[in-house]
Amino acid sequence: MLGLVIAASGALNMPCVELKSIELERATITSAVDVAAGLFKPANAPATPPPQSGPPPQPIPQHCRLTLVLTPTPDSHVNVELWLPTEDWNGKFLAVGNGGWAGSIQGYGDMQEALRRGYATAASDAGHSAADGPGGMFALGHPEKIVDFAYRALHDMTVKSKRLIDVFYAEPLDYSYYKGCSTGGRQGVMAAQRYASDYDGIIAGALANRHVHMHTAGSYRSIRLARHPDEALSEAKAKLVNDAVMQQCDTLGEGFLNNPRQCSFDFDTLACAAGAGGDSCLMPGELRTVRTFYEGLHTSDGQLVFSGQAMGNPIPALASTPEGPGANLTDSIKILGFQNAAYDWRQFDLDRDLPVIDARAGFVDAVDPDLRAFEAHGGKLLLYAGWRDTGITPENTVLYYESVREEMGPEQSDWMRLFLAPGMGHCRGGPGVDTFDTLTALEQWRERGAAPSQMPATGRESGLARPICAYPAYAKYDGSGDLKDAANWSCTAE
Repeated sequence: MLGLVIAASGALNMPCVELKSIELERATITSAVDVAAGLFKPANAPATPPPQSGPPPQPIPQHCRLTLVLTPTPDSHVNVELWLPTEDWNGKFLAVGNGGWAGSIQGYGDMQEALRRGYATAASDAGHSAADGPGGMFALGHPEKIVDFAYRALHDMTVKSKRLIDVFYAEPLDYSYYKGCSTGGRQGVMAAQRYASDYDGIIAGALANRHVHMHTAGSYRSIRLARHPDEALSEAKAKLVNDAVMQQCDTLGEGFLNNPRQCSFDFDTLACAAGAGGDSCLMPGELRTVRTFYEGLHTSDGQLVFSGQAMGNPIPALASTPEGPGANLTDSIKILGFQNAAYDWRQFDLDRDLPVIDARAGFVDAVDPDLRAFEAHGGKLLLYAGWRDTGITPENTVLYYESVREEMGPEQSDWMRLFLAPGMGHCRGGPGVDTFDTLTALEQWRERGAAPSQMPATGRESGLARPICAYPAYAKYDGSGDLKDAANWSCTAE
């Protein structure tokens, strides 16, 4: 039987089912099944699927589908899926990241596309599931699960996946890549920082690499508003700010800023004169809120906690509520920081408590700018973000990119590049361009030495076509012709 399988495939060492007998250190293969070509069906799919919007789903090739449980520590439980194409394997592996607090395998879309391209591909739940509690509650009393969430789950998944790839295929693995956005972006740069040889190339988008600081800043904004109702921003005041910025900076009338770094706005021009008020100006407390939103949150001694929003991205109405911040944000304070589910946000002091949280959970944040080992390995790092991202400010991704250049020297473009998509939201969507092929760009860069200076991009919602350019270059309108036509745009660093 084994001989017949090898003869038929020309590339496999054993049938899929026999992989279940492979012994792995601190891991168990719970299933190994052959899956015929067809539409992807999640393990927990409903008998009657909900109606779909958008383009119809595309089939995926036949493959060996493995499920694994990794237990790098006695308190660890990392669920993994590994898909191995049984025909036309391209000799490559693509690991896929998570979003938010993770807690499930969320990368099925990227895994399907990877399989269509001939990749072996894997994703994990980052070491916890819904059974461990919502948000960050999985971390209460489980320090090893925090480590798994921070970096160990992805690394262990990658090591085990490479081992099984080596066993399953007759040919060796040529290239190992990673792709992730948001929390997946944090996981990507964390891998470059801690495990330089795991991947030959990394795609990391919309970095949530300052997870603890990002959640602390979001929590503190709500805490501050609860304590200072005069700093709340009504819908009318938010509209005043947004209209003023766009009137000055949206010179092309697109409804978003093609390059927010070209927009400079003095919010003092919106300040109320002495004795004035109403919806046509900002009172001192409101002005402070607007400034913090765009300039970032700082401690009292001026240290940046988290970057401000890009110019042109609308500030929302911000109410003062006695409920304070939601659990999704405060879990990073009360659970990661203080291991106290009953922690009262009303006692939080930014200057006093942030250093404590950093000391206890700062390792979750992937901020180390020293990527010399990853560069020496031959790794390529492709960073990207949407200029219209109102979930995680794109300025945070720019900040990390610049921190690496400050640490390692200004010229790092042979192995690290950043792309900022005009009008794109968080990882996708938005009124600009949001569809571009980062994986092909990474392949050509790592395998052929063709560093990407730009990538063609289109907008699923907008119908726009425009190049996205390697930062600090940006796409500039040539001055005539249809704004939606990529032929009328070119990359420039001017």
